[in-house]
Amino acid sequence: MKKFFAPNLEARGRWWRGLMGAALVAGGIWSCSYNVWGAVTLILCGGFCLYESVRGWCVMRACGIKTRL
Repeated sequence: MKKFFAPNLEARGRWWRGLMGAALVAGGIWSCSYNVWGAVTLILCGGFCLYESVRGWCVMRACGIKTRL
């Protein structure tokens, strides 16, 4: 299990995931007044992207799927 959770992102991938996470959280906050469930979904997905960015770990890469970043 330790190998699964080992950091597997470089600086460029971390930067892009952080940017994507911030955009998703901002979009979720903005859409709160329109659709609460959609906003919650966006905020949770954005939070997970921010977690991946801070941790340097990508769940798709850990599962063996090759990503571009």
